[in-house]
Parts: sequence; structure tokens; C-alpha cells
Amino acid sequence: MKKLKTYQIDSFTKERFKGNPAGVVVNADGLSDDQMQMIARELNNSETAFLFAPDDTDCDGIIRYFTPKTEVPTCGHATIAAMYAKALEEKLDSCVLRFKTQIGILPFEILKTNEDYQVIMTQGKFELSPTFDDDTLKELLNALNLKYSDTDKKCPIQIASTGHSKVMVGIKKRVKLNEMTPDFIALANLSKRINCNGYFVFTFDSDRNDTLTYGRMFAPVVGINEDPVTGNANGPLGGYLVQNKIVDYKDNLFEFNGRQGIEIDRPGVVNVMVKIENDRPSLIRIKGDAVVIFKTEIEI
Repeated sequence: MKKLKTYQIDSFTKERFKGNPAGVVVNADGLSDDQMQMIARELNNSETAFLFAPDDTDCDGIIRYFTPKTEVPTCGHATIAAMYAKALEEKLDSCVLRFKTQIGILPFEILKTNEDYQVIMTQGKFELSPTFDDDTLKELLNALNLKYSDTDKKCPIQIASTGHSKVMVGIKKRVKLNEMTPDFIALANLSKRINCNGYFVFTFDSDRNDTLTYGRMFAPVVGINEDPVTGNANGPLGGYLVQNKIVDYKDNLFEFNGRQGIEIDRPGVVNVMVKIENDRPSLIRIKGDAVVIFKTEIEI
């Protein structure tokens, strides 16, 4: 029997039962793909992260991510949770750890302050796809139960990615964001055709000086009808806003806070930092808090 040290952690919040919950197995060496999938299904979070010892001298470890249905290449909130669990487990000081993911080796920064931690995740290379054709755009908006008149005309609807792509959909009003009722079957079917798992609907209609955007993210094709607070949506959103020249910035840095999860009573905040070269995003990082809900052992 192997005893797996397993955490449940809420990311992008310091308030328990808010933010985005993730499972973390900190000593996953020896687990098979089927075992990881079963553990992720049992914990039933949108993602569970599994930490492995390094397989080479070029990294500090390996991290893999599973939804209850499938493995995914990267995950923002589960990375925040995993590094937070590792910091607690090993009583780390501030440091940078290089972890091997399916999208390459990425640096994750652990910040220790007042005997607690924040985590900064460097995301993968930013990519932006062309806008959709009219028929696909109409199908997408219908699946989201949005009208074209709801959309923000300065925000083209297109796929953005830092390793795990999302469709960016800007709309005018937060009240419309709050009342959205997507057709999840239609979204899942569309995802298979456009090769994109998630739809991030956002608005600049903010009532807070410390918040640029509010958003909601839907990914039914991977078993997540609505994700509470999504690092791999808010991060690419930063690159999308820069590359489309929707926002102003100075000193080649764009930074903002995105809020998400309010409508499903799991609010949280993602801090996004975009470094810019030649008017293009060159590096995207997200920063977040975390809080432990429980720690246990699974015997397998």
C-alpha cells in the first residue's frame, strides 16, 4: 500500500469554500494514468494536480493535471494549489521551482510572507487565433444564449491560449454576464469542431477600482460546466487585450485583476501580469492566494 498525501485547496482566495477548489497529490510517484484518473474522479474537482520527482536535472519536478474525465496539459488554479501544498509540506522559503508540464518546463515562484504563501505561475507561450467565420460566430453566441448586440464591439471573438485554449467573448454588461444560461451540450459539440475546450465570457463593466474585468468560464466538453476562477482564462485574456490594443499600458507591462465565480458563490481574484515586447505579449504570469480545506491520505 502506498500512502498518498492529498490536499484539497481553494485557489485565488483566502476564504475557505470560495475560489476554485483543486485536489493535489504531492507524492504521486508510481501512480498509473488510470489511478490518477480515478483519484481525480473521486475528488471531483475541476482539476487535480499530481506532483512527481524530477526525471532529469533540468527541472525540480513534474506536474500533471486531470479533470474528472480526462488529462489536460496545464491548469492555473491547480498549479497555484499544488505549489501552495508543496510549500507547506516542505516548509519552503521564497523560491522559484521549475516544473515539467505537457507544454514545457515552466518556472513557478513561491512567495513567503508572514508565514503564508502566494504563488506566481508563468504560463506557456501566448497564441491568438483568427476571428471566427459568421456561421461559427452565430452558433457560438446561440450556444451561450447571447445576442450579437450583447457583445463588446471592441473585443473580437477569438481563441487565446497560454497552453490550454479558451474562446474570448467580451460583452457589454455585467448584468448580462450574471444571468447567462448557456446550452452546455451545444457548447461541448462546438468545442470538438473548433478544437477549444472553454469559453471565457468577460466584461469591463466593473464596480471596483481594483478590478478590470469580471468573467465566467464554461468548459462542458471536459466535464466542467462552469469553472469558478480560471487561471488559464484570465492569463490569456491579458495577452488578448494587449495584442488587440484594447488596453493601455506603460513600461512594457500590463497588469490587472480579474474577478470570477460570483454567480456560483465561489468568488476569487486572479492577478495577471503581461510583459510586452514590440507591442506583443512576451510573457504572461498569474498570481494568486490559496487556502487549505483539508489534508488526508489515500491508500492505494
